[in-house]
Amino acid sequence: MQSLSANAQAVGEVLNELLISGDAPEHRLIDAMRYTTLGDGKRVRPFLVTASAALFNVAQRSGLRAAAAIEMVHCYSLVHDDLPAMDDDDLRRGLPTCHIKFDEATAILAGDALLTKAFEVLAAQDTHADPQVRADLVLALARAAGDAGMVGGQMLDLVAEGMELDVPEITRLQRMKTGELIVISCEAGAILGKASADERHNLQHYAYDIGLAFQIADDLLDVEGKEEQVGKKTGKDAEAGKATFVSFLGVERAREQATMLSEQAIEHLDVFGDKAEPLRNLAHFIVNRSS
Repeated sequence: MQSLSANAQAVGEVLNELLISGDAPEHRLIDAMRYTTLGDGKRVRPFLVTASAALFNVAQRSGLRAAAAIEMVHCYSLVHDDLPAMDDDDLRRGLPTCHIKFDEATAILAGDALLTKAFEVLAAQDTHADPQVRADLVLALARAAGDAGMVGGQMLDLVAEGMELDVPEITRLQRMKTGELIVISCEAGAILGKASADERHNLQHYAYDIGLAFQIADDLLDVEGKEEQVGKKTGKDAEAGKATFVSFLGVERAREQATMLSEQAIEHLDVFGDKAEPLRNLAHFIVNRSS
């Protein structure tokens, strides 16, 4: 998807500006942060930020800074998720994970620093001139990333290993663990653009649907994908006894569900007309990707 690649490059340039390394001993931390954020990646969440911001004619620089902040939070979660105490992964995006490349202590600190740096970026005047907009961005990201969102979902994922969950329980887990950060990615553009309540509502529903579709696609890749293509070890969910959409529904029904969610998501964009075409294309891309 060409627009996804172009946006990933633009966000990468902003991340490069925000994370400047040097010669001091503590800059090993910055090196680990750069290693984690500047590598290859689809950068789906940053794309959602800039594409949703474009619906409301937000200045490109504002959208890219908010996108970079949310990517920092996403990357912090990957660093901590890969640690031996969590998923214990050696490979991420085809490269050694942060704690393998550096060490566990540095990886923990890099994750901590990325999380706090994200809020520094959102709170800065360079992101938006209106302090209320900046405060709204900080509040929304804090809710999405914390105990009621991504981190809470990760806790649910840990305690659910070996348990038999039904579809509503799996859906709640994944909406927290993966979906909330996808929702704030869309919502950030609406906040920057001071969108109406109805416009935000439509974007939230789009995001919830593609968030679940994205997770189902991930579950399918864990079952069917090849490690060299996916960029990380596959088959880990079954090995850990995790309940997933695929383990509950089976491969074919899970694929049908992902497609249905993608199409349903697209319907929520009708109000935005042709401006939402990039978001429609992303909904199709998410369920057809190979990595």
